[in-house]
Amino acid sequence: MAQLLTGGCLCGGVRYEVAGPLAPIQLCHCGQCRKAQGGPFGANAPVATADVRWLKGEDLMREYRASAGKRRVFCATCGGPLFSQRDEAPELLRLRVGTLDGDGAGLEIGFHIQTASKAAWWPIENDRPAYPNAGP
Repeated sequence: MAQLLTGGCLCGGVRYEVAGPLAPIQLCHCGQCRKAQGGPFGANAPVATADVRWLKGEDLMREYRASAGKRRVFCATCGGPLFSQRDEAPELLRLRVGTLDGDGAGLEIGFHIQTASKAAWWPIENDRPAYPNAGP
């Protein structure tokens, strides 16, 4: 039986469950991810769209397109980011791992991407692979 993870937005208006375990976390240091997350990077885990079940709040979900072909989905009530998805890959979404319930025990960082544009004030202090531009 697959592990079942749960999560949601800050206000709790959007709730989901996802069949786990999740792939290793991808930390994206590009300027758009920093602005979208309000921090030094975006922490994402790729998930098959079919493995996500929205429990409530789909009517609260809105999207913003900062770049062509990619939608960033968030809660209309609290503004909490939920996931991003590329138009050419509707079968996959990049879940914002900070929306998971609990402390993330068992999750691990896989790699860093877009490190050429990372925030100067945030040092990368782990031994995970780092890619200056696109990922592996």
